[in-house]
Amino acid sequence: MPFKFSFFFAVLLAASAAGANPKIYTYLDADGVRHYTDVPDNSRYRLLALSPQDRTESGERYDPMLLARATQYDSIIEKAAVSASVEPNLLRAVIVVESGFNSRAVSKRGAVGLMQLMPATATRFGVSNPYDPRENVHAGARYLKFLMDRFGQNIRLALAAYNAGEEAVERNGGQIPPFTETMAYVPRVLKIYQMLAAQPRST
Repeated sequence: MPFKFSFFFAVLLAASAAGANPKIYTYLDADGVRHYTDVPDNSRYRLLALSPQDRTESGERYDPMLLARATQYDSIIEKAAVSASVEPNLLRAVIVVESGFNSRAVSKRGAVGLMQLMPATATRFGVSNPYDPRENVHAGARYLKFLMDRFGQNIRLALAAYNAGEEAVERNGGQIPPFTETMAYVPRVLKIYQMLAAQPRST
């Protein structure tokens, strides 16, 4: 069941355009709790948008040519998702935000590959070549599963830990750490994940 690039590309580069559906809105309340909805009922909500000007976590602009070839990783993603018992669209969403499907991406902090594994994480999950898409995605999937289990199947906290580190979430009382990058990262991944999950896969 091939993943349709036309929709995938639209999710990434046209989510903010008029008529994009579904739209996800968010706001952070006075207690530090972030709220999400597709039907905003007050003026505090703001539309989450991923525009062509956005950059991946690796620090690069989204490359249309890489995104056009994203389907080449479908088999790897599906197998890694099954093996780790995580949803494939969650892996896709993380890859979109982390590297934009650039398997050679390297961040300023030294994170590498599709899922931007830090060297310590790659070693922890037995990766010998973090640039290898299969090794990278399988390790990233296992790490996400570990984080989901550690934080009670809370996707928001697992994603926060993926971005900021497990200890940062723990130090913040089991809440998303108040880091600008992390507080932007979590809703970006969730928005893409929700959009991908809402789109039927074509046969």
